[in-house]
Amino acid sequence: MLLTEQQEMIQKVARLIAKDHIEPRAAEVDRTGEFPWDNVRVMAENGLFGVHVPEEYGGVGGDMISHVAVVEEIAKVCASTSVINTTQALAMAPFLIAGNEEQKKKYIPLLAEGKILGSFGITEPGAGSDVSSAKTMAVREGDDYIINGQKIFITNAGLSEVYVIVARTSEDRTKGISLFIVEKGTPGLSFGKEEDKMGIRGSVTREVILENVRVGKGNLIGGENEGFKILMNVFNETRPVIGAQATGIAQGAFDYCLNYVKERKQFGRPISTFQMVQSEIANMAMKIESSRLLVQKAAEMLDRKDPNVIRYASMAKCVASDTAMEVTTNAVQLLGGYGYIKDYPVERMMRDAKITQIYEGTNQIQRVIIANQLLK
Repeated sequence: MLLTEQQEMIQKVARLIAKDHIEPRAAEVDRTGEFPWDNVRVMAENGLFGVHVPEEYGGVGGDMISHVAVVEEIAKVCASTSVINTTQALAMAPFLIAGNEEQKKKYIPLLAEGKILGSFGITEPGAGSDVSSAKTMAVREGDDYIINGQKIFITNAGLSEVYVIVARTSEDRTKGISLFIVEKGTPGLSFGKEEDKMGIRGSVTREVILENVRVGKGNLIGGENEGFKILMNVFNETRPVIGAQATGIAQGAFDYCLNYVKERKQFGRPISTFQMVQSEIANMAMKIESSRLLVQKAAEMLDRKDPNVIRYASMAKCVASDTAMEVTTNAVQLLGGYGYIKDYPVERMMRDAKITQIYEGTNQIQRVIIANQLLK
């Protein structure tokens, strides 16, 4: 897909920032598990959090195609940093989709400009891909709601200043879900231990605990019991972004691998001259390009509000993340013993790639969504 001049400019800025500021510390961030506040600052200073956000709310006024291009460029060099960007977009999405004007003006500029971080509290111990099984309860008390529950695997928990919390406001599985804004420092809001993860180790993941958290009715996003519908629209926007992240991880591993096979010699010649290696390289390149085009198609459909975006958003996320896992695994294989060593980036990229098949709805769930859309 040919990018417009504006889209190319945004992509170029993201690429330069990724190479100059983010890539040099990517291995250290993974090794130490340190949250890269310096990367947050440089992304904020260059408007990379608000690429797709209207200018009136502090954004760049670009589109989803520009947004996925930015995420891919960052993910090429550091998946942990790309997660910060995708999580910020996830936190903004419900405000952009269903927030009232007061909520939009209060929270979106702060998030789009990177002045604060945001988190979305969806997953629970018994409610992962099945959001409708959420047990966190919000009980109406006059003009307030009292929220009690537990969220797990929440990105940026403890660091974020604002949380969008999925809570049940009636017993109906899907029509009983609502979304609430909870600010950090609200009495009863606390956080569990930081998870020690296989990949994206520079991204903070913690439990969010809500014990008699009181918020006003003005903290409700959309109407009461309208949260499930909003969530589904949020996922339509964020799944292609995860596809872009996965594509970036795959491209980063491929780029390193391609240079390696040209230089590595066995039996007196570069291994890039071996037919089996050439076949593998060609397969990797084709799958990455296919993933990128599918992600861009879903993004373009979002920009023109195509109702068929549901299945394409799931396709983009599923195909790209499966590709990322396959490409990074094969990159490790082509590097041989070196691929298994932490001095080389492909083993990190392989660990990072795995999460893209799991979060934002597992790929098994994506296949169910795709089939349902095709068969209805």
